[in-house]
Amino acid sequence: MTATEARASSPKTRAGRPARPAAPVWSRLRRGATPWLFLAPALLLFLYFKFIPMAQAVRMSFEEVRPFLGNTYVGGENYAEIAGSSDFGAAVWHTVVLAVATTAGSIVLGLALALLLEGQTRALWFVRSAIFLPVVTAMAVVAEVWRVMYYPAEGGALNSVLGVLGLGPSEFLNSPDSSLASIAFVGIWRGAPYDMMIFLAGLAGVDRVLYEASAVDGASRWRRIWHVTLPGLRPVFAILLTLAAIRGLRVFTEVFLLTNGGPDGSTEVLLTLTYKLGLERNELGVAAAGTVLLFLVLLVLTVVSRLRRREVR
Repeated sequence: MTATEARASSPKTRAGRPARPAAPVWSRLRRGATPWLFLAPALLLFLYFKFIPMAQAVRMSFEEVRPFLGNTYVGGENYAEIAGSSDFGAAVWHTVVLAVATTAGSIVLGLALALLLEGQTRALWFVRSAIFLPVVTAMAVVAEVWRVMYYPAEGGALNSVLGVLGLGPSEFLNSPDSSLASIAFVGIWRGAPYDMMIFLAGLAGVDRVLYEASAVDGASRWRRIWHVTLPGLRPVFAILLTLAAIRGLRVFTEVFLLTNGGPDGSTEVLLTLTYKLGLERNELGVAAAGTVLLFLVLLVLTVVSRLRRREVR
């Protein structure tokens, strides 16, 4: 065998090294199946407690649900009934107002906190942890604390502060004019620390050379924030807008615990309305139709946001 034939008979890679033999099919299948085996328990729980109930809710939205008597198929009557209801229109409006207010407020406050607390010192880590506590605190505890603070008498915690500032006492949750704004403030207070942590992660990725170059050019701190920081945080804003909007549209717990939709329906949102339809008025089919409509809105919002993120990239 000549040297040329020997070189031709031995398989080579591009780097000139001998090619590795192909892995057996069973070995490749085992490597591919290993992650799914670890995920299987969680996937089974999701299937049983989330996806199957979701499918049942979609089916119930086309039926008149009659416990112990059997369901009757009614087509799109449930959707027509809830979409044509004045209560549904008011609930959608309150949900959108809360979503916009909490989204804008939590992002602005979270960005301000991130800019103030950016750094690596131990004291800043302690302050960040303290500010982040509302996010990990149970909503029932948060609602009870704010209910005490919103006590409408002059001796209430917040009314005492308003009195020092020369402002009259407010009824907060007890007034239709201020109840929705009061709930929005609680949502901002609880959502801003979460947005702050994401902003801090985004600020760590902004190129410091740009700050130094803008400082050499004589740019003020505000101009550096406007022309360097905010453009560098554009992907973070896209993520936070999506997460905060979904969080705002799914608002339920704080409304249910603080006002339960009152007073006079001034804080009724979509999820509290469907809760009352399903569990208080026993109109499970109409309630299921409302939740399906909300799911479709959230799905469209998520898809549009994902497409816009791809365009930005």
